[in-house]
Amino acid sequence: MLLKDQAAIVTGGASGLGAATARKLAAQGAKVAVFDLNAKLAEEVAAEIKGTAVVCDVSDAASAEAGIVQAAKAHGPARVLVNCAGIGVAKRVIGREGPMALSDFDKVIKVNLIGSFNMLRLATAEMSKREPQATGERGVVVNTASVAAYDGQIGQAAYSASKGGIVAMTLPIARELAQFGIRVLTIAPGLFLTPLLANLPQEAQDSLAAAIPFPRRLGDASEFAALALHMVENPYLNGEVVRLDAALRMAPK
Repeated sequence: MLLKDQAAIVTGGASGLGAATARKLAAQGAKVAVFDLNAKLAEEVAAEIKGTAVVCDVSDAASAEAGIVQAAKAHGPARVLVNCAGIGVAKRVIGREGPMALSDFDKVIKVNLIGSFNMLRLATAEMSKREPQATGERGVVVNTASVAAYDGQIGQAAYSASKGGIVAMTLPIARELAQFGIRVLTIAPGLFLTPLLANLPQEAQDSLAAAIPFPRRLGDASEFAALALHMVENPYLNGEVVRLDAALRMAPK
């Protein structure tokens, strides 16, 4: 995908992996719409990269539809979608107070899995109507899963299920959308120094890093963004899920 002057959407773009990706795409000449529920942070990132901030709940059909319309008015229909919006709830299926509330499981699935699909279905419908580039491409989608899709830990039932769903839908959707010249890919990151982990004590961060063979540290958001950019720019990558985890293999606790 040739990025210069093309419209792109990054969900969860106000912080962490999403913000780094928005910056990386903008640096390559893309016009980036930063989708997030946090209006203040989204506006700050958008101002920095000369993009557009869009307040959006990716799990809500009407909110996502309105967000895509708003982004298209600012930059034109998007050729690139990077789904980084996501949440995590660490809860056991059977805790001290009884079974996990179904609403906790439901919320994680709605934001992470349904939200990713919601944005994908709407964005690719618009991509399919666009004229193809010289490469034959009309668009690219990069989703964010997690190594938890493969190596989920105790307390990650909802999170692992949501990320496993993203992994599982990647190939069938890529095969379906190939007829339109739209590629679909997924990154499964390991332990990254996102705001969530950055708030942990240094001792806790060091403990997590000890599970990483090499390099023995938490990942940097810029490394995720670099892979997302490569996926967008490499026309022969399609239908793949790439683990970005420095060979992390966490034993169940």
